[in-house]
Amino acid sequence: MIGSLRGRLLDRSPTGEVLVEVAGVGYRVSVTAATMVSLGPVDGDVFVYVCHVVREDSETLYGFLTRDERVAFEALLGAQGVGPALAMAVLGELNPVALRQVVAMGDVDALCRVKGVGKKTAARMVIDLKSRLDLPDGDLASVVADGSAAAAAPSPHGDVRAALSNLGYSSDEIKAALATLPAEGDTAVLLKQALVGLGR
Repeated sequence: MIGSLRGRLLDRSPTGEVLVEVAGVGYRVSVTAATMVSLGPVDGDVFVYVCHVVREDSETLYGFLTRDERVAFEALLGAQGVGPALAMAVLGELNPVALRQVVAMGDVDALCRVKGVGKKTAARMVIDLKSRLDLPDGDLASVVADGSAAAAAPSPHGDVRAALSNLGYSSDEIKAALATLPAEGDTAVLLKQALVGLGR
């Protein structure tokens, strides 16, 4: 797997792709608009950290100026419902430090400002990224319920029910999800289990 590239910038595309020549070989690398600008003029020397994404029908290189950006990108890819294009869109709006702050605060609205991110996706991202970015779990159900503040709930199942309802799931979907959960347990863990089940 390719982890980084050091070479000469041969070309840049308005579609968010740059061509980096390394030892006579040109590599097409997808980057954010900010990274493209920061790479400097064509024919200049460049270095990018790379995440090499391999799929059944394609191989794509995604380039970043810092290791932290690549780590954030890979964390985003691990979130449910987030693919490379959406992960790049998030990093195009939020640098790694800002992303960690948004996730730590449970700021669902900030994530919803990224094109292509709806409330359900944003809430799931907050939950998934807390562990992937090594942030404290906190009260994840409350984060989903109101986007920012903690709220009291009568029971773990009550927390999960309220969170799923605020995410737009129907009563039948919520009932089915709750039926698969143990009667007691940590609210954050139960909510994660419910969302995984609903995502299948």
